[in-house]
Amino acid sequence: MAVAAERIAEVQLDSALKALASAQRREIVRLLLEQSDENGKTCCATGEVCACRLSEHLGLAASTISHHMAALKDAGLVTARKDGTWVYYTVQRDVLTAVAAAIEGR
Repeated sequence: MAVAAERIAEVQLDSALKALASAQRREIVRLLLEQSDENGKTCCATGEVCACRLSEHLGLAASTISHHMAALKDAGLVTARKDGTWVYYTVQRDVLTAVAAAIEGR
């Protein structure tokens, strides 16, 4: 889902807000933001967090993480990269910025 950093369509905003209505998904986004800033402190490349770290941190089954990540991906808030059996997630900071701007009325 492509989003201009300065504006977000109402349908995209609704999708993002619906995805962020879950406390567990908000925690996932916070973890992705924190972990992606920690160079060399994860099993992942810079800017990425693997599903195993999310599952470990949140104490959730892999299937539950997958469900939450699908909602966040569908909303355009994260992207995923598969490498073998592992999936690595990246926060789309420009989308988060556009959501915040839309809420603020900018």
